[in-house]
Amino acid sequence: MLRLPPFSFLRARDVAEAAGLLAEHGDQAMLVAGGTDLVPKMKRGQLTPTLLVGVGHLAELGHVSASDRGVEIGAGVTLARVAADARLGAAYPGYVQAAASVSSPALRNAGTIGGNLCVDTRCNYYDMSFEWRQALGFCMKKDGDVCRVAPASTYCRAIASSDTAPVAIALGATVVLVGPGGQRRELAAADLYQDDGRCYLTKQPGEVVESLRLPPPGGWRSAYVKVRRRHAIDFPLGGAAVALATTGPIIEACRIVLTAVGPRPLDVSAAAEPLVGRPLAEVLGGDVGLLAEVAAAAVKPAKPLDNADLHYVWRKQMTRRAVEQAIRQAARQPAPHGAPAATFGADAAGGAKRG
Repeated sequence: MLRLPPFSFLRARDVAEAAGLLAEHGDQAMLVAGGTDLVPKMKRGQLTPTLLVGVGHLAELGHVSASDRGVEIGAGVTLARVAADARLGAAYPGYVQAAASVSSPALRNAGTIGGNLCVDTRCNYYDMSFEWRQALGFCMKKDGDVCRVAPASTYCRAIASSDTAPVAIALGATVVLVGPGGQRRELAAADLYQDDGRCYLTKQPGEVVESLRLPPPGGWRSAYVKVRRRHAIDFPLGGAAVALATTGPIIEACRIVLTAVGPRPLDVSAAAEPLVGRPLAEVLGGDVGLLAEVAAAAVKPAKPLDNADLHYVWRKQMTRRAVEQAIRQAARQPAPHGAPAATFGADAAGGAKRG
């Protein structure tokens, strides 16, 4: 039986204090809310904090509120709550699909949207027990200096494993970060990630993800399709998030973001250019050639390696299928319009007050 190593636990009074504790203790401290990814990795010796800073109880991380600027979701909101929110489902169906696809009901009840945005990258050479990794000689991501799946690589090739991140990027969402002393900064969700499986987040060590801000849905339709071995539990082996903007029946823009094909979510929206100016009927009517062209171009930059479940060639092929399915699903969605504040009712006031 794997056991947790010794550690200290401090319950932060607010987000600013949590950020201060992270800054003070450096790489010896980590945040914990749901702990669904952190705790197993501590047991396997992959993550080795000596201090856990608890933030799951903080009310300031638990809100869902709306204003004319869109919807803000606190980082402590559980994935289950997002998946069950009909208002979010109407405005941002792709994001809700992604949240509902994470792991199992038990883990979605504990796991948070902030945790899923920041979930650790994965690799078959890393996600093993300490003894297994020690026998191999460790890897670049933890305790070693060689990427076992790509020995000539100068950076870690562990793969991005967040389901919600690609949809947030496709929707043009932003992330609010809080540093020591309560200083806030906001950055595009895409800019939260970088192309190295070891240091895959750009947030500073003393920063805490406070919330995710989704812009007003306008005419954007969205969908997320996940590739995995089983219909539950598993991390993505590939995934495609699609956001379609329409004016009447005509596609005005299309964004496509892939997950689990490299160390960060991969924006391949340029591949969607053939869809722009086309009527939705061509997508819904089964123009197989058009969708195949777009999907093939979308997965061309993807570089999956043999460091996840099932063969990497199959994963790339299935990611191409996921792109086609996600485009069709997004095209079938009814187009939301305007700011969702009225739909969210009383919560809208809370959204307007936040900075």
